[in-house]
Parts: sequence; C-alpha cells; structure tokens
Amino acid sequence: MGERRARVLLAEDEPVIAFGLEEKLRRLGYDVVGTAGDGETALELAGHLEPDLLLLDIKMPRLSGLAVAERLAGQGRSVPTVIISAFEDADLVERAIAVGVAAYLVKPVSEGQLATALRLAASRFAEFRALESEVESLKQAIEARKLVERAKGLLMDHFHLSESEAFARLQREARDRRIPMVETARRVIDAEAVLKQRGQAGASAPSVRFRDQRH
Repeated sequence: MGERRARVLLAEDEPVIAFGLEEKLRRLGYDVVGTAGDGETALELAGHLEPDLLLLDIKMPRLSGLAVAERLAGQGRSVPTVIISAFEDADLVERAIAVGVAAYLVKPVSEGQLATALRLAASRFAEFRALESEVESLKQAIEARKLVERAKGLLMDHFHLSESEAFARLQREARDRRIPMVETARRVIDAEAVLKQRGQAGASAPSVRFRDQRH
C-alpha cells in the first residue's frame, strides 16, 4: 500500500476560487476531505474530520479564517494552517503569527506557492509543538516561536541553511548546552544586535558568537 496522503480541509467563500484551490490541492497529491464556505462550518468540520492541514480564507462569513485558527488553538486542537488573503497586510500577518498560523499567502495563489506553503506549515507546526513542550502556556509558546523564527532567519542568511537545517542547528545547540531552545535563539539574536552596535554587522555577525558558544 502507498503512503497515506495528507488530508486537507479547505475553507473559501468564493466558489470559483475554492474550485481552483481544490484542483491544485488534488494535483499536488493532497486529499481534500472537506470544503466550507464560511468559518463556522470550517470550525465544525475541523472537529469532525480531524484534517492534517487547514487552508483557510482570511475573510469569510460568520467567522474569519484567523478566528477559526484561534478557536482551534484555544481548544487545544491546533492544526498546521495556511491563511489566504486578497491582500498583504502587516497587521494581519502579525495576527496570523499570534494565533499560530504557519504560512500566509496572497491571492492569486499559484500551485507552486501553495505547495511550498503547505510544506512550510507542516514543518513549522512541528517546530511549534517542540517549543510548546518547553513553556507553560500557548502565549509563551507564541512568543518563543517569534524569537526562534528571527534566529532561524539569521542562521539561514549567514550559513545559507534551509529552514529545517536552521531549526535543527538551534535544537542541537540547545541540547548540547542543556538550555531551552528559546534561550539559544535569544543568544543568536543578541549576538547580532551587539555586533551591529559595534559596527561589525555582516556575513559573520551571528555565526561568530554562535560558534563561540559551542567551545
């Protein structure tokens, strides 16, 4: 038997867009287990169907996509989530991060963009779960995630790493030094800030301090 296909719940209130997204998902090898045209239906289906991934329009009748993600998180039923919006908005992106959304796409969405976002959502969700095990509350996990995302970005830029490689490096450093991963992330960020203040920012900024911590 072949590997089980990841199960996706799609919520989009515009039928034409919903149809196009569903077709893209199927071509990408996902199993679309349910569709919803409003947020309350999406929330209900998420509880019944237990999908592996959520693809939610940000603005829908009855409940927004962000509200759906927030309620699921509050109930302890978070699922890797990709939010789709008609426009890019820094405040909306920040709110999406705050409720644990892993990826944010702006319409129109290409098949390639959708594939990348869904992969990122799954990997970032796994990272978020790892952080949750280190803290006492969802709020702390979200704050920790923001720090880890910033530290990952620095490591990716300076070591030319993928997201997963950067996260693995933070995990390894935290394990080796027996400190929480969020503390490792904070040290990378602090090292960058200090070196910038000294006028030494550049390709080696976080890497110098990061390497020193291992010796």
